[in-house]
Amino acid sequence: MLKPQRGLSIMGLIVILVIISALALLAMRLAPSLIEYRSAKTAIEGIAAQNPQSPAEVRRAFEARSAIDDISTVKPTDLEISKEGNSLVIAFSYRKEVPLFKNVGLYIDYKARAGGE
Repeated sequence: MLKPQRGLSIMGLIVILVIISALALLAMRLAPSLIEYRSAKTAIEGIAAQNPQSPAEVRRAFEARSAIDDISTVKPTDLEISKEGNSLVIAFSYRKEVPLFKNVGLYIDYKARAGGE
């Protein structure tokens, strides 16, 4: 009795490689945007933890952190600063377009909030 062959055909291998390549392309295109968002979010969380007293102090601290962490998408003027209780709430939101290939792209809406009670 012969056993049927098991394994992956060359066509199956090609399909899997195409899928893995597409996912790798997507990850490589999205990674810089996600890293910059995470840096900006970490910056406002760090500033909020210092319990700043005025919006001008928040903007100066964010500008200093932006220079160090190379944050170019969010400017100090883009920060939404409000008072909640005795502390300041720092927030930002923006939309990023990530081009994938030719005329196909991806829009990502980023939003972060830090501080408050």
